Amino acid sequence: MGLNEKLSRDRVFGFLRGENGRIVNGRGEEILLVGMGIGNWLLPEGYMWKFGGPYNRPHRIGRLVRDLCGTEYAVNFWREFRANYVTEADIRAMAEYGFNSVRLPVNWRVVMEDEPGIHWRPNGFRIIDRFLDWCEKWKLYVILDLHGAPGGQTGHNIDDSLDDIPRLFTDTESDSRGKTIALWEEFARRYRDRWIVGMYDLLNEPVRTPVEGAKELPDLSEELKQFYRDCIAAVRKIDARHMFSLESVFWASRSDFFTERFDDNACAHFHRYWCPPDRSALDGFLGVREKLGMPLFLGETGENTGEWFAAMYPLALSHDIGVNVWPWKKLETNNSGCSVKAPAEWDWIRNYTVGGDRPSYERAQRIFDEYLTNIRYENCVKLPRVIASITRSPGCVFRACDYSACSGDVRRVDHEGNPAEKWENTLVSFGPDGEASWSLHTDGEAGVVTVEADFGSSALEVQADGETVLRTSVSGKRELRIPLQKSEAFTLTLRCVRGGFTLDRIGWEKA
Repeated sequence: MGLNEKLSRDRVFGFLRGENGRIVNGRGEEILLVGMGIGNWLLPEGYMWKFGGPYNRPHRIGRLVRDLCGTEYAVNFWREFRANYVTEADIRAMAEYGFNSVRLPVNWRVVMEDEPGIHWRPNGFRIIDRFLDWCEKWKLYVILDLHGAPGGQTGHNIDDSLDDIPRLFTDTESDSRGKTIALWEEFARRYRDRWIVGMYDLLNEPVRTPVEGAKELPDLSEELKQFYRDCIAAVRKIDARHMFSLESVFWASRSDFFTERFDDNACAHFHRYWCPPDRSALDGFLGVREKLGMPLFLGETGENTGEWFAAMYPLALSHDIGVNVWPWKKLETNNSGCSVKAPAEWDWIRNYTVGGDRPSYERAQRIFDEYLTNIRYENCVKLPRVIASITRSPGCVFRACDYSACSGDVRRVDHEGNPAEKWENTLVSFGPDGEASWSLHTDGEAGVVTVEADFGSSALEVQADGETVLRTSVSGKRELRIPLQKSEAFTLTLRCVRGGFTLDRIGWEKA
């Protein structure tokens, strides 16, 4: 089965389930979930606004807008923010880029009142319902992600906690645990018949690692495991069909957390940031799949360079691990799907968050009004090269050292005095009969492979899926351009026929 088939939106059909360590759709066809996460929409994060100081989580950002602009303005601002930050145009763009899924992070305060007892907020559910309708129209599975649970499950800004303690697990008298399970029961009641909800992601990144300035936490792994058992049992009384997405402790990074499956239809969901983009990033979780038979999902990753993306994500896909990149959109960025332009006077707001002068009400309102316009997809700066890097589609550039296979005289070498183990500064040296291969994705149109290398005085052969497309002599430091037309994902192979050369980068672009 080709990679293109597994990624196809034609596979978005019916309830997802695990089968032999893979995720399959309602027809029993394997699907690799690939998409992006809608960060900042239903759980704002300060860094996506470039805020400093304490304004790093939803309730504090809410207070900032209220303090600078007034209560009445703040109420209207958040209504417009929710209406503008994600629209059908965003979902359509994701589909047109070729994604088949999207992760939707939700703060519990969007759908529940922060009051004693259980009180729902209908407007919050309406926002989610509308989002699901768009995704059903454009054929993207939704990973419904409880990013911020009552009491906080992480103990950091990302769960909107009050004091950086995961009180969902540490408090014995509060009702956080009961509220969280009640929320998942309500999600199950509302969405049990909606297969476009691909997975229930019960908790995002539960239980942080030690963080400077925050209280040291005990090992809460057993508390998390018991929560999963209890929450799954409660949901299964209402909904027997949806797949669960389960994350481990320490920013969803610990594979040894998974000593049991928890449910017959659950995947092991892990996150990877700022690690070497090689097999070592996957090994522990590949062991989970082998031991427990659980499908794997790299459900949050990103915040890096396009070259890192083009190394990490095709590697995951080659091991039948779906990928979700974080985030789709944020302010003044070069590594998301699109970038929000900062309002002309945004520095007034940023400086205030780190102790600078306070703008007038009128100025602050004017700045935030401009922000509300800029966040709409049609007003964002599009970053197609980032998208291309995720599956090595036309428009991407990647390091030559990220080959999927090699043989003969092929060695990694230092670059500009940096050690060869430093991935982003590693070159690849080819001697006679040395060859290496890379996997590339295609949109079915003609493309051009570019090879940046110091060819010395050598001869090389270029193959696509084993078929020779070029055999040539070449010399000096230069970029070699090789036209190709492939209708499906393919394997590019370079072989040194004579002499030797040193590769730096490979590009794959539209003709």
